[in-house]
Amino acid sequence: MTVSFALSPEQQQLKENVRAFARGVLAPLMEEVRAERDPRSRAALMRPAVETAVAAGMLRGLIPEPFGGTGSSGVDAAIFIEEIAVESPDFFITMAGPLIALAPVYEVGTPEQIERFVTPFLASTGAPVAAMAFSEPDGSANFGAPAPADGVLTTAVPDGDEWVISGRKAWSSLLPGWDGDGPDVMTIVCRTPGGVSLIVAEREHLAGRIEVEEYYDLPGLTGCMTCRVRLNEVRVPRSHLIGEEGDGVRLTLNAFMASGASIGTFATAAARKAWEVAYDFARTQKRGGAAPIIEHQAVSDVLADTKGRIEAMRLLGWRALDAVISQDPAAGELALHSKIFGSETGLEVVNDLIKIVGVTAYDVNFPLLRHLDDALAYPIIEGSNTGVRRRQLHDIMVAEDFDPLSASGLA
Repeated sequence: MTVSFALSPEQQQLKENVRAFARGVLAPLMEEVRAERDPRSRAALMRPAVETAVAAGMLRGLIPEPFGGTGSSGVDAAIFIEEIAVESPDFFITMAGPLIALAPVYEVGTPEQIERFVTPFLASTGAPVAAMAFSEPDGSANFGAPAPADGVLTTAVPDGDEWVISGRKAWSSLLPGWDGDGPDVMTIVCRTPGGVSLIVAEREHLAGRIEVEEYYDLPGLTGCMTCRVRLNEVRVPRSHLIGEEGDGVRLTLNAFMASGASIGTFATAAARKAWEVAYDFARTQKRGGAAPIIEHQAVSDVLADTKGRIEAMRLLGWRALDAVISQDPAAGELALHSKIFGSETGLEVVNDLIKIVGVTAYDVNFPLLRHLDDALAYPIIEGSNTGVRRRQLHDIMVAEDFDPLSASGLA
């Protein structure tokens, strides 16, 4: 089969449509977000844009075709994410909660659960949101660790036909929903009598039982509603257990595979935008000299090297997301490479480009530091590279059946 990296006519149209939305809606929105100082108010500014995207069918594009959506291709997903994230990674993170929260439902959910939990995100109106309540304030890198380690501290205690869930969660976007009464769907990683498990709570269960302890004021991704919350005896039907008790570690790790792969594309978007800023600066600024600074070999070398790394990040992101969506056996390894290589290379690229611009880049009003602030997040969100992702990659490589050529298809 011939391998082509040229976009199809349909992908070209997708790129143009999403780019037009990002430039026309998200770029001016982010000017408002950057001007707002209160983190909760900043996040609320995102809601009208989410409503516009839902009406345009973009949310359905995040739901796989077998479950009623229009999402089908990993490369399509990468194109969509990059074009959005170039202008507002905050927006994509806000809208894309279903990517993680519903992944366990797709994997092992019953037909009744799939119907109930996926339907809100097939809507063509409103701003439905989902959250994967995974991270806890004291950290979750070892969430599946057995006693005497703490592991997951959030508990779900059976009481008749219900689970009673209590604990504290943090970092997942939109944990309290738009108004503090919870998202439409929250997939909760918790400890049941049978071990680490996943239970889905809906807004009706969370209302009045979720308490926001703090709205985090982040240096980057400032439009994301990121909080620390307490779940106070949230009562959920026993039928909302996803899969079996004790299967939560496996299902959670699988749920974060696609999001990990996508981080490489987020980093590509930050590096791409930063490169455009630095390139324009180098072509137009003489800095007291006789010619634009791009004429200096040292400057053009940095631009050339960073451009090459951006291209490598992009193609790895395409390959990783394609492998995840198509359920390629190499998806796990490729997703981890995209997360680790993409996030760390993206941060290095933005930092190198700042050196071209010089001290001017240190002005918050110059459009470069914002991309550094975003890029700083990517090695540590969606499973930190050091605490989680490199450990996962290590486990793959030390397995006796590991073949270093399998991910490339050359084994």
